[in-house]
Amino acid sequence: MKVLITGANGFIAKNLRVTLNKMPQIEVLEYFKNDTIEKLDSLIKEADFVFHLAGVNRPEKVDDYYDGNSNFTQILIDIIERNNKKVPILLSSSTQVGNGSDYAKSKEEAEKIIEKYAIKNDISCFIYRLPNVFGKWSKPNYNTVIATWCYNITRDIEIKVDNPDKELTLAYIGDVAHAFIKHLYVTQSKELFYEINNVYKKTLGEIQQLLFMFRDSRQNLLIPNIAKGFERVLYATYLSFLPTDKFSYKLSGHEDARGTFYEILKTLDSGQLGISTTKPGVTRGNHYHNTKNEKFLVIKGKALIELRDIFSKDVIQYNVSGDDLEIVEMIPGYTHNITNTGNEEMVLLIWANENYDPKKPDTNFIEV
Repeated sequence: MKVLITGANGFIAKNLRVTLNKMPQIEVLEYFKNDTIEKLDSLIKEADFVFHLAGVNRPEKVDDYYDGNSNFTQILIDIIERNNKKVPILLSSSTQVGNGSDYAKSKEEAEKIIEKYAIKNDISCFIYRLPNVFGKWSKPNYNTVIATWCYNITRDIEIKVDNPDKELTLAYIGDVAHAFIKHLYVTQSKELFYEINNVYKKTLGEIQQLLFMFRDSRQNLLIPNIAKGFERVLYATYLSFLPTDKFSYKLSGHEDARGTFYEILKTLDSGQLGISTTKPGVTRGNHYHNTKNEKFLVIKGKALIELRDIFSKDVIQYNVSGDDLEIVEMIPGYTHNITNTGNEEMVLLIWANENYDPKKPDTNFIEV
């Protein structure tokens, strides 16, 4: 199937293109903003389906709304009909239709042109009135406030929130692309208007707070819950706006005669991760925890890990090595230590089930 995308270099189109290009049965035909009408005519002759995503959001002149949205849609339909083609069309429209703005009026006119084409040719078409769409490759000061804020915050530019309680309806670009692609396989439909089912309703204040948490996580190492939901997709969007010279960041740690220790990251509900180095012959630890628990993983060098129930004299020993990865659990009520038994620096990865609290360390010193 040959699929034509108009406005192929736009935010939504880019994300759609990369998904379609992974589908072996799909050939993507791309029409860009500055391409000629002759090229559009040539592509239409090949197309089996059209994603009409070309449009104008923030022009310099009011007339540009109509030229870029409704007038160009009419040009597209004229070319299709001149070539005696009957292809399904998916139009990207906006939930702003009906608000009286020139942008909304131009999008509504484009909708009517598509509707007329669908009825006249008895062909299924799909009009999506999209809310605020966000995600990677969106443009600051153009697509959404999220794009603008992500751009500014990652560059230490101040953002202004006049009404933090204002609620937005948001759609993630991945969900939009997925919804669009489904119509390639279900082209027979009597419905004309569609919406994205999976949307998020968030206030400006909530969005701002999360973005600041993402920014601050490089200093306090505290990562919000970004495994699912809105936080997951917002964090992915935030990262996509990082300048290329800010992909990395330094950790601050502690160094003494034994070696070094660095905290790597902390979570809201799943503890923290750290890494330590220990010099040959040096022993760390000799303490137990009442409730706190840890997992030790030597990733370089050799070590002896010892544990003892504080009410027992029996010592449990584990000889571990970075050449044979093995996790050893630090059990509550067991005093424990780790000794570098090799001739080189030993590197230990440590996970703890809770973030370290200097006021409540739950660490009690007793020799193994």
